[in-house]
Amino acid sequence: MSATTAPATPAPWDDLVTAALLGTHRRPATGTPEQLLDAAATHTLRRRAGLVPAPAPIHPPPAPPDDRPALPEAARRRLALLLADRSAPAHAGGRRGSAPDLGELLPQWLALANERGLRASAELLPTLLDAARARTDLRPQALTFAGPRGLWLARHNPEWRFALRGASGSAALPDPGDAEAVQLLWDEGLFAERVALLGAVRAYDPEAGRALLAATWATERAEDRLMFLDSLCGGLSAADEPFLERALADRSRNVRATAAELLSALPGSALAGRMAQRAASCVSLDRTGDRAMISVEAPHECDAAMQRDGVAPRPPGGRGERSWWLGQLVESAPLATWPGRLGGRAPGDIVALPVADEWGDELHAAWCRAAVRQHDAEWSRALLGPPSAPPGEGVGTASLAERAKLLSLLGEDERADWVARFISAHGLSEAFQLLGVCVVPWAGPLGRAVVDALEIARDAGSYPWSFSGVMGLAERCLDPSESARLDALTATPPEEEGASPGAGGYWAEAFQRLVATLRLRGVMREELAG
Repeated sequence: MSATTAPATPAPWDDLVTAALLGTHRRPATGTPEQLLDAAATHTLRRRAGLVPAPAPIHPPPAPPDDRPALPEAARRRLALLLADRSAPAHAGGRRGSAPDLGELLPQWLALANERGLRASAELLPTLLDAARARTDLRPQALTFAGPRGLWLARHNPEWRFALRGASGSAALPDPGDAEAVQLLWDEGLFAERVALLGAVRAYDPEAGRALLAATWATERAEDRLMFLDSLCGGLSAADEPFLERALADRSRNVRATAAELLSALPGSALAGRMAQRAASCVSLDRTGDRAMISVEAPHECDAAMQRDGVAPRPPGGRGERSWWLGQLVESAPLATWPGRLGGRAPGDIVALPVADEWGDELHAAWCRAAVRQHDAEWSRALLGPPSAPPGEGVGTASLAERAKLLSLLGEDERADWVARFISAHGLSEAFQLLGVCVVPWAGPLGRAVVDALEIARDAGSYPWSFSGVMGLAERCLDPSESARLDALTATPPEEEGASPGAGGYWAEAFQRLVATLRLRGVMREELAG
């Protein structure tokens, strides 16, 4: 305390603050500067002495245990590098350079770690949750890898609340066998939580899931009923037919259409039978000419019974009414309808039949949708046609979008083999969608077909930028063991006359990046294997 005597009655605290801001010469009542400081010290001591301690905070419960194996040290360091690089700026001028894109490797790293059932390191959980917050495509894999401790941590930071909802509505669903907890969340949960809950209960016990939905169906909003109906796709069976038949009378047109689509996926349902009768009346075998062909007589009206069974009466713009109605009838009819209706022929022979009056594209497109809806691999093979046939010629569909959906119904090896032969015959210009449905890493023949086609495109002087999408896919999907075969392509080729200026350097750079990425992916695998 200063030897200078403070005022007998210290000024109020607010006056002291004002005097300190303005100066004692403008507030003489507070005394000299020394007296002002003494008075402030006295007030501070009094305030501290009279302070009542706040109640001790309640400590959060400890983080739950995570019994999964720990990350190997090399893999832990790799994840730290990938997370640190996730926000790296894009290369100037749009060129990616020859270095691997670590941001694109992070999803693959997480998928590999989850396949091996490894546990996230505690010190990396905050950075991992930040990455998942910034990139929605990372969330499912990141939350699985973060595990129960990541969820525990997310409860203490509002910026990570997305983790509490999880990838499909909730990260902490009750045990689907716990009827009381399930009912409580179904009655009180948020919509996203209820959708996730219905899916989980449906996977555990299809009948229990359907009963849960039926109990509150009449009180749900139309848009909610539509989302809930989608949950019935999993485990769909004949037992769901009565519920779906009642939904055909729903006041929402979209709900009625979805219920009809689900019923048509059940070949033995009453709706499928009604659609089969309607479709069969429109499509028949004509034997009057030199060779058998399919004759089509599209519907002339869309009556009330057809509309109740999900046939939309109004076509989209540019589409004729009759072709629109025909397509809906054929795609909803069981595919088993057609062999008997068309002379006992197998699907491949049916698809090969000529169709009168240019109805072929419409009929084949409807059969494609039916094959996808009914998960029929035999019809999918027939509608795909031979991969060597030029697109638009021969039997089957020429639509790449339809082919991609049909391919997804085939086994992994058969799918990869079909796409490899398609690429060998036609190159890569029309293969991007088809490659997207192949299992990663690509099978050896498919990977070699892609690399060979890229080399052919380079040697032909093609614009390299036209194949940047396929190059990106190759970086993510080629087997790392293919990197040795690519070394010869990393050199800059001589620039041929007529080639795009600088194309050779771009191709070399792209192949260098591809090789570096494949080798890094191989190293990542080894690190995660410990």
